[in-house]
Amino acid sequence: MSKTNTNESTTVTAAEPYNKQTGTQKQTISQPGASPVTVSYSQKLKTSKEFHEFQINHTIVISSIKTNMENYVNGGVPMNLNLMLQQTIDLSHSCKTSLELFDMVHNLRASDDSIYAHSLNVALISRRLGHWLKMEQDELALVTLCGLLHDIGKLRIPAEILNKPDKYTDEEFALVQSHPKLSYELLKPLPIDERVKRGALSHHERCDGSGYPQRLTQNDTNDFALLIAIGDVYDAMTAARSYRAPLCPFQAIANFERDGLSKYKPQFILTFLQHMANMYQNNRIMLSDGRSANIVMLNQNSLSKPIVQFDDGSCLDLSTQSDLHIQSIL
Repeated sequence: MSKTNTNESTTVTAAEPYNKQTGTQKQTISQPGASPVTVSYSQKLKTSKEFHEFQINHTIVISSIKTNMENYVNGGVPMNLNLMLQQTIDLSHSCKTSLELFDMVHNLRASDDSIYAHSLNVALISRRLGHWLKMEQDELALVTLCGLLHDIGKLRIPAEILNKPDKYTDEEFALVQSHPKLSYELLKPLPIDERVKRGALSHHERCDGSGYPQRLTQNDTNDFALLIAIGDVYDAMTAARSYRAPLCPFQAIANFERDGLSKYKPQFILTFLQHMANMYQNNRIMLSDGRSANIVMLNQNSLSKPIVQFDDGSCLDLSTQSDLHIQSIL
């Protein structure tokens, strides 16, 4: 099936109808005398009205978080937690589907993502995971608030250390790893649920005892911290860094699988990865060898390595290919 724009100078041809839910279609734009130009779903998204509105509102919420946190940490001015929380919930609700929310967040990436942008993204991601876990509304609100506040302790650490491009010294590394305790100390006087405070303190703990600052195991760590930990790691992996491009969702899933799911609460991490992989069923992807294909079936034991189908109709099970992986979502 093809669609042709009636404008004389530009023809748009699509092999398949555009699917807003999966974002699988790529359009090829041809102009007289010029080579066809492929427009990816990401490029199309960034020109949409919905993306521009989300970008504006995302920036407004970040500004609100920044003002509230800095005024509290530097001047002792009480934070308007209800405002921050409601703005974040409204931003989450502005996206009709989980796929739309994650697509919006992925496409807002910058190499200089601030503490505030990261905190907002972790709140949005963690809230969505809480929704997938069927949490009650009051718990969803607390999880969202925990995501917003989990890294507030970083404001007590000099920016030149946090943003240092080179390897940390032992002293600098210890200071950076103190941020969960600093977050807890800042949140301790506030009249908020203790689980939010403990979640900030323990969001770098891991179920196998390999985390910090207290090397707690799953039985000693509250569920808010265990949930926020997944949102925190996922946002960090899919953010751009000065030394690498942002990882695509399937690369992030692969990292979770490679690092060991035992680090995370099984119910939480399996629910998260399953939903993330399901969101991109039938999506157009590019492999690490440059070929493009469509995802046609997930491998439940290796969610980062689905079965893909090429344009010639042939299929490949990526779980049988150790040297091949999904490089990007198109």
